[in-house]
Amino acid sequence: MCPQTASRLAPPPHQFAILELSPASPQVAIAAARELLLEYGSFVRERPEITTFCYGALAEEAAALPHSFIAQGGGCLIASLGPDPLGFIAWRSLALDKNSLADLIENAWEIKRLWVRPATRGTGLGRTLIDEIIRRARAAGKARLLLDTAPQVMPAAHHLYLELGFRECPSYNGSNPSGIVFMSRDVS
Repeated sequence: MCPQTASRLAPPPHQFAILELSPASPQVAIAAARELLLEYGSFVRERPEITTFCYGALAEEAAALPHSFIAQGGGCLIASLGPDPLGFIAWRSLALDKNSLADLIENAWEIKRLWVRPATRGTGLGRTLIDEIIRRARAAGKARLLLDTAPQVMPAAHHLYLELGFRECPSYNGSNPSGIVFMSRDVS
């Protein structure tokens, strides 16, 4: 492949700014995170293949950002390039209940709500956001990361998770919704 062809195929290098939201974060950043989270919700809600999605709960989650994830032992990140908010991701600890798989949940975080705006897909932002959570999980001494995804609705995200070492695992919360795949990855 000639250099000109390779440069056309490779995504441009970007220096995304990643901000972990806290109650002290600028209100403009929190508002942008809410907008991104609600975009994610609208995207998922429009997919009939995902039957268990509750937009009302997500709207409450967005309204309470960043507390909605901090209160669950996690947090959330917003990514931007210059003034433009482009991506969102969150994580949380899971509560152990009678339906949970203790060996998966113990000392783990669950990744939630990865969203990259369509115009930004293919730039490496999704990978950057997941890498940030992996880094934070290592620093926090976590053993594993968990997530659920809908491969038929979000095939690129599913492929990215596989590339990053996530593998299918049993449902860790006792639910088995149609079209949802549960995945796990050791942090080490």
